[in-house]
Amino acid sequence: MTSLPFERALVLAPHTDDGEFGCGGTIARLVEEKREVHYVAFSAAEKSVPKGLPRDHLRKEVKEATSALGIPAKRLKIGDFEVRDFPENRQALLDEILRLREEIRPDVVFLPSKYDIHQDHATVHAEGLRAFKRTTMLGYEVPWNNLVFETTAFVRLEDRHVDKKIEALSHYRSQADRPYANEASLRAQLRMRGTQAGCTWAETFQVIRWIAG
Repeated sequence: MTSLPFERALVLAPHTDDGEFGCGGTIARLVEEKREVHYVAFSAAEKSVPKGLPRDHLRKEVKEATSALGIPAKRLKIGDFEVRDFPENRQALLDEILRLREEIRPDVVFLPSKYDIHQDHATVHAEGLRAFKRTTMLGYEVPWNNLVFETTAFVRLEDRHVDKKIEALSHYRSQADRPYANEASLRAQLRMRGTQAGCTWAETFQVIRWIAG
């Protein structure tokens, strides 16, 4: 495989674990290729933490998950936006994304696709689009939120990248009962996208904007 054409990547995750689901294998490959990867989770979804666990439990899990992918702690940011309330706070969200743009200056941004129907994901997509209109943007796949999807870009993965993605998501023990979180489902999705890309494993993305050079 030739190296991916990015030097500094920014992953915009509405909630902890969205980035790992959407592009965990690609993150693992970028890190392996010595690229700079920044991960921002805007919400630790305190209102959605299962009963019996501390409200900040997902903050601990996202730190473990991103570390498993090879992202240094200094490149992980966790916000305080309330889950499911992003539309009411879109200006504050845009202000934060603009701050990240100036601080990180990425040459590629991974964010939810335009087909994602979750209200928080849709807001991150819309405000990310406004902030990064002069930057390459790739919309990642979250199958349970996408009624349709444009498979207009693929990133080929090796076994080790898939294993890293599975390992990262295994740290979200509080979310393990969700039907899409099991290893068999994750591998099936990656295998299907690999078949479409003419390889064994792949992740797919919607090309929102591509700027070369």
